[in-house]
Amino acid sequence: MSNQINGGRGRNNALSSVDFYRRIPRDLTEATALGAFMSVCAMAVMAVLFLSETAAFARTNMSTSISVDENTQPEIRLNFNITVMDLHCDYVSVDVWDALGTNRQNITKNVEKWQLDDEGRRRIFAGRNRETREVRHDDHDMTLEEMHETDGVHAIELDNNNFDSWIEKNEMAFIDMYAPWCVWCQKLAPTWEQLAKEVRKEGMPVGIGKIDCVQQADLCRKEKVMAFPTLRWYHSGEMVAPDYKMDRTVTALLGFAKRKLDMDEKFKEWDKKQGSSVDEEVRERKKQLYQQNRPEHPSCQVSGFLMVNRVPGNFHIEAKSKNHNLNAAMTNLSHVVNHLSFGEPMKTASRKTKRILKQAPDEHKQFSPMDSHDYVTIDYHQAFHHYIKVVSTHLNMGSSTANSMLAYQFLEQSQVVHYDEKDVPEARFSYDLSPMSVVVQKEGRKWYDYMTSLCAIIGGTFTTLGLIDATLYKVFKPKKL
Repeated sequence: MSNQINGGRGRNNALSSVDFYRRIPRDLTEATALGAFMSVCAMAVMAVLFLSETAAFARTNMSTSISVDENTQPEIRLNFNITVMDLHCDYVSVDVWDALGTNRQNITKNVEKWQLDDEGRRRIFAGRNRETREVRHDDHDMTLEEMHETDGVHAIELDNNNFDSWIEKNEMAFIDMYAPWCVWCQKLAPTWEQLAKEVRKEGMPVGIGKIDCVQQADLCRKEKVMAFPTLRWYHSGEMVAPDYKMDRTVTALLGFAKRKLDMDEKFKEWDKKQGSSVDEEVRERKKQLYQQNRPEHPSCQVSGFLMVNRVPGNFHIEAKSKNHNLNAAMTNLSHVVNHLSFGEPMKTASRKTKRILKQAPDEHKQFSPMDSHDYVTIDYHQAFHHYIKVVSTHLNMGSSTANSMLAYQFLEQSQVVHYDEKDVPEARFSYDLSPMSVVVQKEGRKWYDYMTSLCAIIGGTFTTLGLIDATLYKVFKPKKL
């Protein structure tokens, strides 16, 4: 029995020899006012540092780094919504070119057009951008000069001197505004002469005229001729919009003139029945309806998206038509960028995307810096060119893929480019993708780092203030006599 007791005591003594926290008997300790004060200070310091460290642990930081872009996607989505202020939707063409040799003209897929009124509101949906139908032309056995020699001149040549008096003299007038160098105008010339001959033969009260816009440039500029040929109907000296844009055959043109005359007769019959009792505003509205007069404001909103290769390239909005030659002197590519971005559109983003963007810093949200900017040119033969540098941005707001997304920021420079008098301006957007990417990462402290800091605070504060207490105690301890 005694041997077992002695053996147990030996094991306890051996275990106690490695005790780091040995106890000092209370009888050997001395409590002092200085010690109490330092203890209070120690607890206060520990409390402040504990709260500060806990707040730092709960707070996250954003770090930014640059790395080589590892995105292997062959294409990138380009979203756009642009309003061309002074160009009709019929003449708006969206083209794409890039360094790989891609050259797509008048892109129709995923592109929509809206005709706008003079206040910038959507008025007519021009529909999906579609291939323009080629108008038909008549083939003639004789040239225009041979027609003049055989039957004389029937279409009246107009200029600044006789234009106003001629359209006042002719209540109904149909005018071809052309340029001699325009191939479509050259095809139309004998047809127009034949139309004038048929109108005179049938005794139709319609004046058929033509204007050479090269010789009469001021007159055509005054009439805002944007393309050749422009076939315009006039009634009582006022133009009737829209311009004629259907087939250019004698049958089609003659049928158009007859329909205009029939509608005018119907309006006169209605006006005669109403007499003087009808309100003038109602009468004018009815007149516009019978004349099929729909005033057009040359403004077009073109929007959609393009899938472009991840190489340097450009997309441009150009004034172009299959059936016309554009008048370079009257082509104005002033525009408003309502929206321009790369990648998936943010407005239709998922909850995940919205959550990530809410956490991202504002300086890393340059996804569409051109939005709602106007680019206006005042002089002729000018257009804005935009140069865009696109940078892939990885937003990592957590350790899982559910908190990560890829976006595209870009920087932009714009300048006015001057064109030769014979060249038609275009609004060009040149883009280039950077080989580097920006990584924006949300960083927080690990739990073991937090626990280590807390232990350091407690131990460090206790030890430091203990040393201070010991020093002060030795200094101020009463000396023995």
